[in-house]
Amino acid sequence: RRPLSAGRPDRRCAESLPNGVGNLMTTTTADALPETAEDLHRYVHGRLCSMENLLEDQFETRQTPIVKQGQHCGVQYMLRGPRAVRLAAVWASDRNELYLYDAQGRRAEKISLPHRIAV
Repeated sequence: RRPLSAGRPDRRCAESLPNGVGNLMTTTTADALPETAEDLHRYVHGRLCSMENLLEDQFETRQTPIVKQGQHCGVQYMLRGPRAVRLAAVWASDRNELYLYDAQGRRAEKISLPHRIAV
């Protein structure tokens, strides 16, 4: 058996944890969730920074529109941190859901937004 890495959850235990705990968390509460595109950008930036304990004022989150067959269908967010750390998020406008990805590219959280965000 290899030792567990600090800060990384044990995948074997994640299946036995209560719903919403472990590698993939789902959030649906309306507390402080964004209502506008600008709020969404700030919210995503804050969440990505908190995932790797980064200072929000030291890094920038870039956004790129996602277009499918000429229709705007979401936004991809990318934060590049120190030591080649890259964090990402995708907002799917059709489902009004936000997907957050950790530095290893694994989905860390899925958030269902209660307020429809105008594009």
